[in-house]
Amino acid sequence: MNPTCKKRLGAIRLETMKVVAQEEIAPAIFEIVLEGEMVEAMRAGQFLHLRVPDDAHLLRRPISISSIDKVNKQCHLIYRIEGAGTAVFSTLSQGDTLDVMGPQGNGFDLSDLDEQSQVLLVGGGIGVPPLLEVAKELHARGVKVVTVFGFANKDAVILETELAQYGQVFVTTDDGSYGIKGNVSVVINDLDNQFDAVYSCGAPGMMKYINQTFYDHPRAYLSLESRMACGMGACYACVLKVPESETVSQRVCEDGPVFRTGTVVL
Repeated sequence: MNPTCKKRLGAIRLETMKVVAQEEIAPAIFEIVLEGEMVEAMRAGQFLHLRVPDDAHLLRRPISISSIDKVNKQCHLIYRIEGAGTAVFSTLSQGDTLDVMGPQGNGFDLSDLDEQSQVLLVGGGIGVPPLLEVAKELHARGVKVVTVFGFANKDAVILETELAQYGQVFVTTDDGSYGIKGNVSVVINDLDNQFDAVYSCGAPGMMKYINQTFYDHPRAYLSLESRMACGMGACYACVLKVPESETVSQRVCEDGPVFRTGTVVL
């Protein structure tokens, strides 16, 4: 298939995107830049479903969009090698192509925020990348952005310099090898700011903390990660329960990956 070829399957777009660049930015963590027409439709908080270019791996891999450049029709994805499939991605270089489905998911609601607004971003580990585009877009509107990141150790820290362009950044590490020792709660519990919106993405424990801390906040959001099969909401492999309901459920791929706090059971 020609790299510029694309088609639609219902509401899902398939496109063969070109690899512009790729580099390892931390141990086993890679940033890949893709180019294609699909970029024009991307929004902060969405993800792409990538086909592994190896017939031994049938299921696509969902990877969050880190940043979007609609002028050059390029997007950045940051992923960690978790198994054989993502290991194949790490071997790609400039000029290679990827079969991409997307952009998928509902993304973050960034509406009605301006220079009078204060926003809190909270990320952990490989959950940090999707918050970069959020920070970039809000900063462009004059929004005051405060970012709190949590990592296992110094070697795992990513995107600190990039996020510092858009506002104040606090970095925590579990072992205290960099920044503030502890998890993100050490910082957040001491913040006196009244935030107009909260955007978060990270490990289950961190998401539970954000869900509990900002449970009743009118604009607090969780971007959740989940193993997926179809990525289109048909297989129900990434289902979450809804509070106080035994019959209603939400699918991370189709109804998410972004949910308001208090709307799903973690």
